[in-house]
Amino acid sequence: MNAHQEREQELVSRYVDGAVTDQERRTVEQLLQESAPLRAYADELKRLGQVLDAWTPEHPSPAWERRVELAVQGATPVAAPRRPHSRWQFTLAFAGAGCAVAALLMIIAIPNMLRGRASLASKNEQSGSVAIPAASRSMLSDRLSENRAAPSGKRQNLLPQTELARLATRSSSVPGSMVVDKYYGMVLPAPAVEPWRYGGPFHTEQYDRIYENQFLAVTENPLSTFSIDVDTASYANVRRFLQAGQLPPEDSVRIEELVNYFTYDYPQPEGEAPFSITVDRALCPWNAEHQLVRVGLKGRVYQGELPPSNLVFLIDVSGSMNEPNKLPLLKTAFSHMVDRLTATERVTIVVYAGAAGEVLESTPGDQKATIRAAIDQLRAGGSTAGGQGIQLAYEIARKHFIQGGNNRVILATDGDFNVGISSRAELVRLIEEERKAGVFLTVLGFGTGNYKDAMMEQLADKGNGNYYYIDTEREGRKVLGEELGSTLFAIAKDVKIQIEFNPAQVKAYRLIGYENRVLAKEDFNDDTKDAGELGAGHTVTALYELVPAGSGEAVASVDPLTFQQTRAVPSDDTMVVKLRYKAPDDDASRLLTKTLQGREAGQEPTGDLQFAAAVAEFGLLLRNSEFKSSASYQHVVQAATASLGDDPYGYRAEFIELVRQATSLDSRGSDGKPGIQFKGP
Repeated sequence: MNAHQEREQELVSRYVDGAVTDQERRTVEQLLQESAPLRAYADELKRLGQVLDAWTPEHPSPAWERRVELAVQGATPVAAPRRPHSRWQFTLAFAGAGCAVAALLMIIAIPNMLRGRASLASKNEQSGSVAIPAASRSMLSDRLSENRAAPSGKRQNLLPQTELARLATRSSSVPGSMVVDKYYGMVLPAPAVEPWRYGGPFHTEQYDRIYENQFLAVTENPLSTFSIDVDTASYANVRRFLQAGQLPPEDSVRIEELVNYFTYDYPQPEGEAPFSITVDRALCPWNAEHQLVRVGLKGRVYQGELPPSNLVFLIDVSGSMNEPNKLPLLKTAFSHMVDRLTATERVTIVVYAGAAGEVLESTPGDQKATIRAAIDQLRAGGSTAGGQGIQLAYEIARKHFIQGGNNRVILATDGDFNVGISSRAELVRLIEEERKAGVFLTVLGFGTGNYKDAMMEQLADKGNGNYYYIDTEREGRKVLGEELGSTLFAIAKDVKIQIEFNPAQVKAYRLIGYENRVLAKEDFNDDTKDAGELGAGHTVTALYELVPAGSGEAVASVDPLTFQQTRAVPSDDTMVVKLRYKAPDDDASRLLTKTLQGREAGQEPTGDLQFAAAVAEFGLLLRNSEFKSSASYQHVVQAATASLGDDPYGYRAEFIELVRQATSLDSRGSDGKPGIQFKGP
C-alpha cells in the first residue's frame, strides 16, 4: 500500500468517526462514490464500531483501552467474537503484511471512539437511544470470553432469555434489539446507531445514464418499437428525494414510470383480448407547435377464482438493511400483503446476508400467524450474498412449482450485492433462464445512501416482473395491499408496441421516456425477444410528441438514398398502433391493431390526458430535458389541479404538493444552470 492509499484510508477513518471538516467530508464522499475498496474499508470500520458498541463497558477504563490497543497489535486476544470479514481480521491481515501505519491509526482511533461513547451517553438518551444495562454488559463480556473459547456447537446466547425476550420486542433499528449471528450460533445485541460516529449514509447510490429519445424523421424512421413498462419505482424514489429537501439525480427520473404511477380511466377490455387500447391526441402543453399522442392500455381484472400461487419472498437481511427505512419498513409493508393472502397462495421465506437460508417452508397463505412470526423474527446483520440468495430462492420456487399457476420470486433489498454472484451480467443470465422456465421476478427496493437502482431495474426487467420502490408505509400499502393483484398476477407477458407513422400527417416524432425499453423494429415479430409484463388491472400509458407534417422545423436527417426510394401511400390516418403479447403460459404471440385517424389536434388536453401530460412535463423539468421548451412548474400545478378528477387515495393531490416542493428547490434558470431568478408574468 503506497502513501497515497494510506492517506485516503486515514481520511476515511476520520470520516467514519465524524472527525472531518466539511471540505474533507465532500472529498471522502467523492472517494467512496468512485472506489469500491474504500467503500469496503469504510463498511469494515462501521462494523468494528458496531461490535465495540455491543460489548464495551459504559465507562471504559485506561486498562480496558490498553487491552484494545494490545489486541490491535496482535499481542493479546480480546473477549469478542471474530466474525468473518470483521475489522479485526482486516487489521491483523495488514499488520501481518507489515502495514504498521494502519495499525497505528487504529491504536489512536479506537480509544477515542471508546471515550466518545461515555461523553455522548446523554445525547443518546435525548435522541431515544436505549443503552444496554451495566449488569447485562458485564454478563455479556463474560459470555463473550466463554463463547470464544468454546467449540462452535457449544456457544450460547449472550444474554439471558428474560433479557432477550425484553430486547427482542424492539425494532431492529433501535439500540438494544437483537441480531442473529448464524456464524457463531448465538444472539448479539444490535449496536446503537450513533450519527456522531458514522456521519450518515455514504451516498453510493447508482443510476444508469439516460440518453433521451430524439426526434426522428418519419420518412427515414417510420416505425417506433418498444416494450411496455408498468414499473413505478422512479416516482416513489423521486418523491423520497423531494420530501428530503433535494432535487433527484437527473438519471433517477424515468418519465414513463412517473406517468404510469397513476391509474387512468381507460375502457375495460372487450372480447377475448386481455387489455383494451386507447389512442388520442391534443396540442402539446409545453410546445404549442407540436402535438401530443397518448397510447393507453387497460388490463383485464381477474373474474372468479384466482390461479394458485407459489410465492418465494427473498429478503435481504444484510447489515446495510439495518436502518429504519429498510428492514423495519419492509416488515411493515409485507404485513399488508399477509393480510390479503388466502389458502390458494403458498409462501416461502428465504433470507440472505453473509449466507442464504430458508426461514419459512412453503406455507398456505391463510396461516397468517405462522407467516407473520417468520417475518417478525428477521434481523439485519452481515454482508450481502445477494447472488446466493437469488439462486436459493429460484431453487425453492422450482421445487414447489405449480403448473398453470403463478410462480414468482419477490426480492426485497436495497440492491447492494457484494458477496457471491454480484455482477449484473451473471445475475441477468440466471434470471433469464428462470423466466423461460416460468418463474417470474418482482423487485421491491428500499432505503437510501447505498441504493442500487440500476441493478434492481434490470433484474426486474429480465425476470418478467415489476420494479417498485417502497419509501413509506403508505407506498407499501399501495403496492402490497391496494394493488396486490396487479403486483402478483400477470395477464400478459412480452407485451410490445410498434407504431407506424404516416409521413403525410407527421414530420417527426419523439417517444417520451421508455429509453431503456426501446426495441429494434425486427424485435416486434420475434417471439424470442423479451418484453414487459402486464398485471391484472394495470394501466400502461405511453406519450409521443409529434412534429406535424408541413412544419418548417428542422429535424435530423440523412442524405437521400441512391438505390432506394420511399413512396408514401395516400391516407388521412395519422398512425397505426400494433401490439403483440403472449398469454402467461404461452410462447406464441398474438397481434392487436388500432388506428388513429387524421383529425386536427387543435385542442388543449383535458381530463386524464391533461393529467398524464402534466406528469410528463414535470419529468422533463426534473430531468432538465433539452425538449422541455416552455415547460414550467407553475403550468404543471395548474394543469394537474384542473384534471385532478376522482382521487380516492390522494395520490394526485400528493403529486401537486411534490411539484410545489420541486418549485422551491429548483434554482436552475431556463438554461438549466443555477442563477438569479426574477418574478415572471
